[in-house]
Amino acid sequence: MQEISLDAIDRRLVHALQIEPRASWNELAPVIGVDASTLARRWARLREEGIAWVTGHSTDGQLSLMEIDCERAKLDAVVQELQRDPAVYVLDVTSGSRDLMALVFAPDISGLSDYALHRLGQLDGVRSVRTHLANETLIDGGSWRLRALDPAEAQHVRPPRPPRPRAAQRVPDELRAAIEREVWADGRVPVTTIAERSGFAPQRVADALATLRARGSLRFRTDMARAASGWPIYAWYFVEAPAQLLEAARPAITSVPEVRLAFTAASRYNLILAVWLRRLADVNRFEVALESALRGARIGDRAVVLRIAKHMNQTVGADTRATGFAGPAGSA
Repeated sequence: MQEISLDAIDRRLVHALQIEPRASWNELAPVIGVDASTLARRWARLREEGIAWVTGHSTDGQLSLMEIDCERAKLDAVVQELQRDPAVYVLDVTSGSRDLMALVFAPDISGLSDYALHRLGQLDGVRSVRTHLANETLIDGGSWRLRALDPAEAQHVRPPRPPRPRAAQRVPDELRAAIEREVWADGRVPVTTIAERSGFAPQRVADALATLRARGSLRFRTDMARAASGWPIYAWYFVEAPAQLLEAARPAITSVPEVRLAFTAASRYNLILAVWLRRLADVNRFEVALESALRGARIGDRAVVLRIAKHMNQTVGADTRATGFAGPAGSA
């Protein structure tokens, strides 16, 4: 993988948007140290080149990691089919004892069961599926930081504003659906654009956005091409650990900078991690550090990601850049 080089301003911009993906350029200008128009131009370039993008997504539903084994001759066809599948949020081609790993989002456990049995189970080229239901997310992928801003600078990035006191407490289903549709395609879409496309007044859209974010029902995240991150190696770990150990070790897990996603699971492996590393040799070093932090736990399996095929709303190329909009969000 060829490294994608970003200058200091680009890296500071991405870090700031990781903290608050919908921050205005005027708000970020004094933090990053350049004017708002420059930030707007730089972001447009980063997004157009597939280096960074912002996605808004619903959190109301059930997440699952599915390991998928395929017929070798039909692997590419399965990947292309799942790239277009709205229920698949992340699709990785991996090493080890599975061909693909997919993060699948569904309204509930019943929906996931139906998806595994009927959607994947009947997809030509799929031989078997193993499902890991997510119980609790310890670290969300959107919480990973590039660390280009120092702590004092990062604190100056304003969090999202709370809802107005006069904002409606209830968000109608049709308004929520309109917002989710637009922010999935572009997490920085202006309120005025959502209003124009949906027919709702801009103030209602702004109030609904603030309300959904405050409730945690709608989240935004800034992602970037792995080749531009400085952490080009991406791996999954499957851990077996006593339940009491997991509770005691929670602070240690959440403080490890390499961990990009961590969740407890209702499966043989009750802790599953996605990590970014600087070198392939760090895979073994990370395992030693993880087992030291979780004494009594056992790493049951691991998989290095050979290629990211889809990440949130984007298909991803071999160079880890986003290559295009994968289509509307949906659920299994």
